Amino acid sequence: MARFFLLAGEYPLADQLKTLGDDELLDFWEETQYLERFLDEEYTVEVEESLEYERIILQELQLRSCQRSLCAPQPPTA
Repeated sequence: MARFFLLAGEYPLADQLKTLGDDELLDFWEETQYLERFLDEEYTVEVEESLEYERIILQELQLRSCQRSLCAPQPPTA
């Protein structure tokens, strides 16, 4: 399970996400979605930062996907 650094001011969320494996990153995304839904249903609290979490997580996943495709062996061209 992913862990959030207690001293978040010293480690921005984007940097913390870079330390997570793919499965942990997806777990973290799932947990943020669950928490947002829970807060909205139980306390009718609008969580403004949820879109920021989602944006940062998706950006990290896209970056990893691009890096994998760049590092993958390319078939020879004729």
